[in-house]
Amino acid sequence: MASTKQRQRAQQARQAEKRAQRQAARRAHKQRVWGLVALVTVLALVGAFVIAALTGNEPEAAGACPAGVEEAREDYELAEPSVSEDRTWTVTLQACSGDTEADIVLELDGESAPQAVASFVTLAQGGYFDGTGCHRVTTSGIFVLQCGDPTMSGQGGPGYNFGPIENAPDDDVYPAGTVAMARVGDDAESMGSQFFLVYEESTIPADTAGGYTVFGTITSGLDFVRAVADAGAAGGASDGAPVDPVTIEGVETQ
Repeated sequence: MASTKQRQRAQQARQAEKRAQRQAARRAHKQRVWGLVALVTVLALVGAFVIAALTGNEPEAAGACPAGVEEAREDYELAEPSVSEDRTWTVTLQACSGDTEADIVLELDGESAPQAVASFVTLAQGGYFDGTGCHRVTTSGIFVLQCGDPTMSGQGGPGYNFGPIENAPDDDVYPAGTVAMARVGDDAESMGSQFFLVYEESTIPADTAGGYTVFGTITSGLDFVRAVADAGAAGGASDGAPVDPVTIEGVETQ
């Protein structure tokens, strides 16, 4: 007859075998479940792309540039010229177009254009330009990308206008990299938030009000502006909305 110890060892062996069988069964069950989950996931992804192909809609590309806002932002007050501190400011426009992102770095001349710099810096620090688009590019005669209008209409502003014109060139020549204030023709007191970036040297004739306030230069990112201009304006026009829309996602000032 088997001893008590032998019977215990035999019982323990049977229990161990049963545990191993249960564990193997659980593993097989999990593998079947995860296999089904993976299959369902693949089928869902395939279905999404098939539907997109049939409907003409493609999944949105990751990192695509968000469209600029189209809204009025008119609750700002004009800053005093002293805000410019008569110094050079470094301002970074965090811009994007399509799947391209770029920092357009500006040096603003608070000594030569104190009112324009004070206004621009105050608006930037108040988030005025965040999420706004650049509504105009010109590709003949003058070569500029114009931004700073949240309404994207060319008519928007911060709720105030200012003048007079500051630091306009005597010869009407605006070198590549110039940052200047836009305004209404023949009206020196009509500046607000709109500005233009000159990407190729441009001669812009003065009108009865004078020239245009030059308040800074582009020190980095001019190649990004030129790429936008190279794509042209909508409809093949020489003056209009950029074919490749530009959005200013944020602005940093120093």
